[in-house]
Amino acid sequence: MTSTLQIDTDDRHVTTITLNRPEVRNAFDDRMIRELGQALADIDADSTTRCVVITGAGTAFCAGGDIQWMRSTAGFGEQENLRDAQVLAGLMATLNGLSKPTIARVNGHAFGGGVGLVSCCDIVIAAETAKLSLSEVRLGLVPAVISPYVVAAMGARQARRYFLSGEVFDAVTATTLQLVHAAVPAEAIDASIDAIVDNLLRGGPNALAESKRLIAMISGADGDALAALGEKTAQLIARLRASPEGQEGLGAFLEKRKPAWHPAD
Repeated sequence: MTSTLQIDTDDRHVTTITLNRPEVRNAFDDRMIRELGQALADIDADSTTRCVVITGAGTAFCAGGDIQWMRSTAGFGEQENLRDAQVLAGLMATLNGLSKPTIARVNGHAFGGGVGLVSCCDIVIAAETAKLSLSEVRLGLVPAVISPYVVAAMGARQARRYFLSGEVFDAVTATTLQLVHAAVPAEAIDASIDAIVDNLLRGGPNALAESKRLIAMISGADGDALAALGEKTAQLIARLRASPEGQEGLGAFLEKRKPAWHPAD
């Protein structure tokens, strides 16, 4: 079977991971989550890799959860949902704690878990045309597993708005929220990434890794604390997915109807 990722390493030892499911806008399924987590772990163990760029194939960065995967998990109980969420929590923790510098090349829309990937990367460059959203509440759910990283990026005050409203916002707005470092014309995104990579390669590899650890220590976002949060958030989303409201929200989404709590037109 074809991998969900395309992984390329250039002669500078810069590795680009392309989420390679363009037919579903690079949405997550269980296989992509596992493969991406393993790829990141392998890269972290490779002493020759200098930095990592994550992007999406086609016109999207990552559309969050894949509809077919969501349909297959609709009947899961709380324990099955917990195991599922723990794998995603592990992926986010691995990306956030990677010893190599990471750059998100947000070539297109990023929703749900895609915003989680963005938040876990050290540097984020987005096309001006990209849209982002944390729309989980509209399914009767919450962005639980990604929340430690999203809140660390945008702050609690902005999270109050965007976690609760579920609204779509553009890449320029995302820069004001500190989710994105720069929003550039689509045709300029590669030049912007190359400039960032050039600066990163001027730093000592060990100094870069230690800088990341230093920031985590100073901000209180060390690995043990995040691991504990990961387990708590996995438990929360498992409980909500199995709840009547979560089941109604997911059912309405899959059936292309409005959930019971949606106001009448």
